[in-house]
Amino acid sequence: MFIQTEATPNPATLKFMPGQPVLRKGVRDYKDPSQASDSKLARSLFEIEGVTGVFFGSDFISVTKGEGDWQVLKPAILGVIMEHYMSGEPIVDDEDAPAAAGEEFYDESDAETVATIKELIETRVRPAVAQDGGDIIFQGYKDKIVYLQMRGACSGCPSSTATLRNGIENLLKHFLPEIQEVRPV
Repeated sequence: MFIQTEATPNPATLKFMPGQPVLRKGVRDYKDPSQASDSKLARSLFEIEGVTGVFFGSDFISVTKGEGDWQVLKPAILGVIMEHYMSGEPIVDDEDAPAAAGEEFYDESDAETVATIKELIETRVRPAVAQDGGDIIFQGYKDKIVYLQMRGACSGCPSSTATLRNGIENLLKHFLPEIQEVRPV
């Protein structure tokens, strides 16, 4: 098995691509070991000293480190991922179970605007963000402000503010001029 690695815009996160599906649908974002009860792979990755976050996408695994050097962590992470795939066990225990996410919030009178925001995020933003090892989801819309949750490599990334302001905000304002701002949650 050959696992490719790729740097992300977040220097604390590395993207691992096993060349096989990771999740058939959805994503999973684990910010600490206590959230990883549904994934043996995530728990095993958290056992590596220095790993502070694990994110599963459709065909990649993003791992975030706290302290430590990638030259030391990378071989250990590769070993855990390879061992897991060789075991044949699922990545998550029940992939059909919904991933934990914050409650969406918006006024029902804004439902049409929210539907457009969600479609733009799904079709134009998420694919690009996944290329960088992360994900972004709609969280809410209130007082002409869009609230988005950054996950995976995007969470805590130094360039995520620029991505929100210069990329996503401009895109949404182009299609929905009434939007005033985009903020992370």
